[in-house]
Amino acid sequence: MTELSEQLIADLKTIDTPTVCNALELLIPERRGYGFTTQPLVCTRPELPPMVGIARTAAIRAAHPTHLRGQAAKDMNDGYYAYIDEGPKPSIIVIQDLDDSQRACGSWWGEVNASIHKGFGALGVITDGSVRDLPDIPAGFQMMADRVGPSHAFVHVVGYGQPVTVAGMRVVSDELIHADQHGAVVIPWEVADQVLDAAKKVAAAEAVIIGAAREPGFNIDKLREAWGTSAEVKH
Repeated sequence: MTELSEQLIADLKTIDTPTVCNALELLIPERRGYGFTTQPLVCTRPELPPMVGIARTAAIRAAHPTHLRGQAAKDMNDGYYAYIDEGPKPSIIVIQDLDDSQRACGSWWGEVNASIHKGFGALGVITDGSVRDLPDIPAGFQMMADRVGPSHAFVHVVGYGQPVTVAGMRVVSDELIHADQHGAVVIPWEVADQVLDAAKKVAAAEAVIIGAAREPGFNIDKLREAWGTSAEVKH
């Protein structure tokens, strides 16, 4: 894992998640079809800036009580919170709900857990489960979820630190995540410091086409000309 410096965070927060995806298409075109969310998520605070953080992963169930009892249940809970607190920061929590047809019936995320996780240095959560207590979530904490729901049911952690898949995006613990109202994407550490420059190239190439399209007399011939110029700018 490469260090997530303040400068890298600042650079990546200047661009939105679709722009990050555009940049990754230029940097690692073979990964164009995966590594990002492909299923819709509810973003509870679309006005917040992008999140840039290191993934902490876990899995939950809520439809039925945990099979663990006594100290074993306490150890699972304590181990999860220790994993979050002792991990790199800032973090983004990525949680997969394993309840299949009953997925999202109970929420791990409300005022209490959001407050705990924010205190541990988390920026927000990405989950295919549910979230609740929207007015009471601490300021600045982002929640992206499959849905909003009223109850926590029997929600409990069943594992943490393992690879998870949420909304079509596979995430491994300690990977770099960029997320905003559009969704989320995993940024490979080996190209993280190249993303902003690549994004600028893509934006400059797109500006050629957009500019041409907004000029009077735009037609197919001018579009073809703009495509050619755009390709030269990008490469």
